Amino acid sequence: MGSVNIAFRAQLVVPEQRQLYDYWLGCAAGKAMPARCDINPAHIPRLLPFVSLVDLDEDLSQSKIRLAGTRLRDVYDREITGLRIEELDFGSKRDYWMAAYRHTALDGKPTQGIVRGPRVNKEHLVQYWIKLPLASQSGDQVAMVLCLDYFLSAVDEDDRQANSA
Repeated sequence: MGSVNIAFRAQLVVPEQRQLYDYWLGCAAGKAMPARCDINPAHIPRLLPFVSLVDLDEDLSQSKIRLAGTRLRDVYDREITGLRIEELDFGSKRDYWMAAYRHTALDGKPTQGIVRGPRVNKEHLVQYWIKLPLASQSGDQVAMVLCLDYFLSAVDEDDRQANSA
């Protein structure tokens, strides 16, 4: 694991982020990024409720969610599999989310972050996310984004921070 990967991994707060990142790195096997065919959902069963796959389009807003775990349906209050990114209810955080997708898609680099209140009427949640690029068949560009969106109650997060201080 190179120093860039070590530094990125050190920023990941919850174990689920680290687990997916480590799996992604292993699937890359020394390449810049793995392809979709390198990812086997059976190897990450505990993470599947929090995972989504996004098929990228040149116009990022037209990119589609190929699949979304059940926890995402709970947060968005509807099934989001098959929707375009522009159809998601990001509320006032739309620019933030589009920048995250854009960075991963254009730069081919992992991105991560933490957001409180990921969408309208979900202010009680803290979202820990990571977006990982997946290569096209030729391997020369990003074709998909593998995402993990892990949610905790803001009350639980406040308790976690108090206990770690």
